[in-house]
Amino acid sequence: MNIIVAGCGNVGEVVTRLLCSEGHDVIIIDTDKGKVETLSLRYDVFGVVGNCASSEVLKDAGIGSCDIFIALTGNDELNILACLISRKLGRAKTISRLRNPAYQKELNLIKEELGLALVVNPAYLAALEMARVLKFPNASSIETFDKGRVGIVKYKIPSDSSLCGMKIYDISRRFDVRLLICAIEREDEAIIPNGSAVLGEGDIICVVVASDSAAETFEKMGVSKRRVGRCMIVGGGAASFYLSQMILEMNIGLTIIDRDKERCLFLTDQLDKAVVICADATDRSVLEEEGIKEADAFCAMTNFDETNILLGLYARDESEAKLFTKVNNLLDEGIIREKDLDSIICPKNVAADSILQYVRAAENSMGSSNIETLYKIIGDKAEAIEFIVNEGSKVLGRPLKDLELKDGIIIACITHGRQIEIPDGKSRIREKDHVIVVTTMHGLSDISDILE
Repeated sequence: MNIIVAGCGNVGEVVTRLLCSEGHDVIIIDTDKGKVETLSLRYDVFGVVGNCASSEVLKDAGIGSCDIFIALTGNDELNILACLISRKLGRAKTISRLRNPAYQKELNLIKEELGLALVVNPAYLAALEMARVLKFPNASSIETFDKGRVGIVKYKIPSDSSLCGMKIYDISRRFDVRLLICAIEREDEAIIPNGSAVLGEGDIICVVVASDSAAETFEKMGVSKRRVGRCMIVGGGAASFYLSQMILEMNIGLTIIDRDKERCLFLTDQLDKAVVICADATDRSVLEEEGIKEADAFCAMTNFDETNILLGLYARDESEAKLFTKVNNLLDEGIIREKDLDSIICPKNVAADSILQYVRAAENSMGSSNIETLYKIIGDKAEAIEFIVNEGSKVLGRPLKDLELKDGIIIACITHGRQIEIPDGKSRIREKDHVIVVTTMHGLSDISDILE
């Protein structure tokens, strides 16, 4: 597909990289000549220097033959204007980044009235991901499918876990649970396991389970219940604001620390049930005075990655809190993972997943299935895709054991209407089923792509 990405910031670069890796023809636009030149060389794409809302710039970028136009500049109004003009000049579907909290409640109206195909707010999506984990803090991340009814829960196996040394096919029988381990993250490797795979200390397992039974399932496996009663957030930016609203709705006690006086006044005005402290949280005495040792969850969410990492390390050593660390420029995921900072939140990656999901679905609009949800569950190494299967698909009606799947693919869950099925070899896919596929392959856009 021909795709234009306007805006070469953090989100724009990730989206460009992902789209190029999947074989799309990408053209980038930015007013910063240096950024355009850097990304053009790095990803071998054509770049245009200029204002993405200019008709001349858009024409130079090839808007007339563009299939999807993605506006990701740091200016919401510019993104909207660029999308409107691009629609007038061509046939492209339009995606706009909108990050101002003032627009959040109006997103559906904006999308419908302006004819946008998709609206993404990286900060809001990141906060939503964190809020899901706060409901089940034993997990490092939770991705939801089928309108929230099914989840993929990432859990790191500690040294004292009864799962250590156990084969996957023994788990359901021993603990009387219904689940499927669809992927294992082991050091720098992503593994799609079979039943004979042996789990070990430090493995991060991706577990498919019905959302309403996740806590009970893990409790049966010896994972004790954790409840968050008090949360501390350092940093009062957009993601923190969205997360704070969600936390207060869950009746969790909340303390926010930020060094900017004006921002603290805003947060105090908007979040009347939160305790807002204007102070420098890098001074550990501030954290001690505000009760870091008693916090059940700690969120390092300043605008500086280094500060967040250091705060997370301090909280890890000084408390038993569930840790969230926000990073914007994750240069080496392995280094971050070695620090054992629990849940790493990267807003640009969350937004990029949402955009990639739409692009995959648009690419396969005439195929035998629709993409409903897509997540990168182990960095760029593995992804989980929810397909809705249409009439005529090659996977319909046959037992799963008779399907010749490509290597690196597992069918993790099938939902038939209201029934959630953790599949085995005898399971069959029916028309209109929701099917979750986990794979280390890249670029699946139709469920038929899983077959040899």
